[in-house]
Amino acid sequence: MDKTQLRAEIQPGAKLQRSFVVERALIDDETRTVTLAFASETPYERYWGVEILECTANAMRQQRLYSGANLLLEHCPDDVVGVIESVEIGADRVARAVVRFGKSAKAEEIYQDVKDGIRRNVSVGYMIHAAQLVGTKDGLDTYRVTDWEPFEVSLVSIPADPTVGVGRSMTAPDAVTPPIQNERAKMDTVTEQKIEVPAQRNHAAEISKIAATIPGGAELAMKSIQAGHTVEQFQELAIKSISNKPVPTADIGMSDKEVRSYSVMRVLNALANPTDANAQRAAQFERECSDAVAAKMGKSSRGLFLPFDVQKRDLVAGTPTAGGNTVATNLLAGDFISALRNAMVLTGLGVRTLAGLTGQVAIPKQTGAATAYWVAENTSPTESQQTIGQVAMSPKTVGAFTDISRRLLLQSSIDVESMVQTDLATVLGLAIQQAAINGSGASNQPTGLLTAITSTVIGGTNGLAPTYQNIIDLESAVAIANADVGSMGYLTNAKMRGRLKSTQKFSGTNGAPIWDMGNTPVNGYQAGITNGVPSNLTKGTSNGICSAIIFGNFADLIIGMWGTLDLMVDPYTGSTAGTVRVVALQDVDIAIRNAESFATMVDAL
Repeated sequence: MDKTQLRAEIQPGAKLQRSFVVERALIDDETRTVTLAFASETPYERYWGVEILECTANAMRQQRLYSGANLLLEHCPDDVVGVIESVEIGADRVARAVVRFGKSAKAEEIYQDVKDGIRRNVSVGYMIHAAQLVGTKDGLDTYRVTDWEPFEVSLVSIPADPTVGVGRSMTAPDAVTPPIQNERAKMDTVTEQKIEVPAQRNHAAEISKIAATIPGGAELAMKSIQAGHTVEQFQELAIKSISNKPVPTADIGMSDKEVRSYSVMRVLNALANPTDANAQRAAQFERECSDAVAAKMGKSSRGLFLPFDVQKRDLVAGTPTAGGNTVATNLLAGDFISALRNAMVLTGLGVRTLAGLTGQVAIPKQTGAATAYWVAENTSPTESQQTIGQVAMSPKTVGAFTDISRRLLLQSSIDVESMVQTDLATVLGLAIQQAAINGSGASNQPTGLLTAITSTVIGGTNGLAPTYQNIIDLESAVAIANADVGSMGYLTNAKMRGRLKSTQKFSGTNGAPIWDMGNTPVNGYQAGITNGVPSNLTKGTSNGICSAIIFGNFADLIIGMWGTLDLMVDPYTGSTAGTVRVVALQDVDIAIRNAESFATMVDAL
């Protein structure tokens, strides 16, 4: 969990003194090394309770310190005065490090101060990964940190731990404490809030209980408790933080040069000609990339994996590939992912696409709200709180294919690369869109909108030609559920667009039609048209002629794509015509974050 250096104060303005000092007997002047104690199990009181850092080999992650972490001055990443050479945890449960000072002017100055006994206090920067509530006394919770990770040791003026210096240098009450940084990442800054200590402690148990129901909840809870959040603030943090958290992807870390030199055509040619030694040699790089993807994903390809790095690249005419000079003359904007999204009208409505996922995915959602109470003077309201659920997503495999002539397969032009990628993305995108709209949820399909959402607006026993009132009812159904926020819009098919263009809002007048002109053609909302919305539904005696109309917040429709594209070649099906069939397989799932965000009419004539 990303942590920051938090202001350590029990009461506003309070300062702590510490008794630990650097022992001058532990200074080796010849090697310029000093042995420092930097962590102990001495309890330390914070706003949210008492913290005890467990000083054992199992609890303290030591890899960062062993890999050459720095000795800093006042936790400032720009003030490096030495390096940590070794770490050990004694039988007294005190963590100690041997640090070697540098020879820069600043390092020499600090080293002399340490030798002279002027700089004597030590502190450690660390991240908390797990903690357990071990007891409550007089309303004060005590947490034992069972998994923590130090990443730098500092010499400080005023430490927090009165025995050694565990990670929290004191600052003046109004000072701004800079976030701790390491060599790889900046730690997110947590804004300290002035909250009365007793009230804050009362929230800790509630936050921990809620955190147990959501993925990554323990880390979020610790961050929220340390920041002094209320239960309601934690709920908001949980929903926002997890929803916006970057998901791990199936990139393999290809350089820009490697991405540019990758050829989909070489892959297809090698798959179509398994006995051709030249074709296999030419695609050796692409095969190594596929093996790297397989190793990261922990699964085998049925043909060759197309790395996610390559799916995101831009194809630009005039850039030679490893397969030879290009013959293209035009600018070809468009990576595979963009082409796939462009094949889906859903993208324009605000549908969120999560590409390159790995592992299982659980998307948080708020399932209940707190309750307000009217109370008499000096009477406390009844406790209530929000509840958080989650929408799980798991991969389901979709396959699509396109036929390519053998002669075209031998081309190395970027034009051809782009055409093949776009064609694959189009057929795959249409299949995914169809599942998102009307997936059955059975026979290995995801569950689509029309399957998951109970019909909201009923036209008639045998269906009904839609009216303006039906449109208003769709919008009202979403608004009544307080879900009319975000990327609101309509989705239907071409037949229904034609009907709505010829239907006046108010019958018997010469007024505007329901489907008007412009970017927001239906009652001021955007609208998407795709024949993936069925027009062959049945209602009563209207057999196979009913259409669906969907209205809602399409940002709550999520399309997740796992791993990367798996390419296979079938040289036999079209052999008599001299074509090669390219099959693309992709793991996908569809999730609807809030069913209340959508309303449907499925018997529109």
